[in-house]
Amino acid sequence: MVSAVQSKPTAGPASSGLQRSMGQLIRRPEAGSFIGMIAVFVFFVVFGGETFVSAAGFASWLNVAAEIGIVALPIGLLMIAGELDLSVGAVIPASSLTVAVISGHYGAPELVGILAALGMGLFVGFMNGFIVLRTRVPSLIVTIGVMFAVMGLTLGLSVLLTGSTSTAIVPSATSKALLGQFVGGMFEVTIFWWLGIVVVLAYLLHISRFGNWIYALGGDRISARNAGIPTERLTISLFMISSFCAAFVGVSQAMVYQSAQVAGGQSFIFNSIMCVVIGGVLLTGGFGSIIGIVFGTITFSMVNQGIYFTGFDPNFGSVIIGALLLIAVLMNDTFRHMALSYSTKKKN
Repeated sequence: MVSAVQSKPTAGPASSGLQRSMGQLIRRPEAGSFIGMIAVFVFFVVFGGETFVSAAGFASWLNVAAEIGIVALPIGLLMIAGELDLSVGAVIPASSLTVAVISGHYGAPELVGILAALGMGLFVGFMNGFIVLRTRVPSLIVTIGVMFAVMGLTLGLSVLLTGSTSTAIVPSATSKALLGQFVGGMFEVTIFWWLGIVVVLAYLLHISRFGNWIYALGGDRISARNAGIPTERLTISLFMISSFCAAFVGVSQAMVYQSAQVAGGQSFIFNSIMCVVIGGVLLTGGFGSIIGIVFGTITFSMVNQGIYFTGFDPNFGSVIIGALLLIAVLMNDTFRHMALSYSTKKKN
């Protein structure tokens, strides 16, 4: 006797495997930032026309993305670890002036000026981490204080040593080629440095054991320390990486623009944080990825520059960036809850 009730056809192994793979992919930290990046790109392709997708159009936002990206990547590592660094806004002009004063004003070898600028960045990063650990004051407050201290010293020393708040420097052919060259007359060589740093920090966070330490530090510092993770050394190292990268951007700016000024770099503070948040990193720490920060940086840079390729009022660029930041925070929270619920279901 044939049963009147027929069983529903079930999906095959290939179909269920594809669904699981798609489910895992959509729950990754960078999923939301990738979707946002594609949406922004399509928006400006439609309203910006052929100019936006031309070589000059790509160069306009890639050059911005490279400089902000070099600063945003280590900021992202710090935020994943539960810390924050606002002093980068002062380190960038300080390093520019350091190399310009030493090598431009006093005529010392450029290598000496560059090493002094990068060393200054490492020292500021060390002080940030040291003060945070010894005082237990939140890194937000500590780095704001350090930022103003560095800004004051930069201004005072610049006027004292050169009598001006700006200093010119004429880079050598080697320095220009490595740090200030425009490839094809449009693309800054900094783009290649940015990609190299992406590879290095991606290995550090996602492949090496230090990555697990960073996530653990952002999840629960006390538990991480009890598990044998060198939390103090790791914290200072992350701050030093952040300041070093900011100093590197300052040096490259001095080589590109062949001058350095005291008033510069402040925009990097909030722009880098926006790139990191848009990229899926939680402000509370313990969640995020390098590729997500890259997506967030590209998204921010396209909005920042793409508005000039459309017929819209450029003043609306800030409105779009602000709205994008709020949407990113909401999307990141949604994807995080999806990831956590997915992990719970897998365990059950």
